[in-house]
Amino acid sequence: MRQFLRNNGLSVVVVGAFLVIWLVGQTWAGMRTYNEQEREDGESAVSFPRYLTTAHFGEATFENWESEFLQMGMYVILTVKLRQRGSAESKPLDEAVPQDEDPRDHRRDTAAPWPVRRGGAWLALYKNSLGLTFLTLFVGSFLLHSAAGSRVFNGEQAANGSTDHVTGWSYLARSQFWFESLQNWQSEFLAVASIVLLTIFLRQHGSPESKPVHAATATTGTS
Repeated sequence: MRQFLRNNGLSVVVVGAFLVIWLVGQTWAGMRTYNEQEREDGESAVSFPRYLTTAHFGEATFENWESEFLQMGMYVILTVKLRQRGSAESKPLDEAVPQDEDPRDHRRDTAAPWPVRRGGAWLALYKNSLGLTFLTLFVGSFLLHSAAGSRVFNGEQAANGSTDHVTGWSYLARSQFWFESLQNWQSEFLAVASIVLLTIFLRQHGSPESKPVHAATATTGTS
């Protein structure tokens, strides 16, 4: 167990924090907010498992996941070609890096992943798999946000006695959907810009997300 935690400590802590904040923090607080509104409307409160099936929970969850996956997907793709002088989050300006090596030159490496050794379409897919996966997760979360958001909208309309209902697809055309999305998207790109620019001047000793403390401000990349 000690060896496992040593080898996987970062993912264990990050995933654990996500589950606690999501299930214990956001979801529990969301359920209480939802039940307060239900009581005000003369409806019965729901249990925790029942709340997990509501559009209120779905919209709050997928609205945020959508922006996170967009942020990471775009960051992975943009850093392929774009540089920022002095940032630890950029590849060096003029130096060759292992990430840019042609994977076909490593087909005979026994330790290389099997798509590299197989080549062809498998290699073409594998060498872009990180960006493609993030963007797929973004599209999925985007559509689920729309589906859950339309259910929330329809519920509010019904409570107000209106017959103006929308589908998940037609909800995409409403300003409410884009307000929900864009307010999160802008914060994600602000966070990315912050780490790209702040790592030019600031340091965190021991972190791979920082340049060495003794590195010059103009040094680009972490090595």
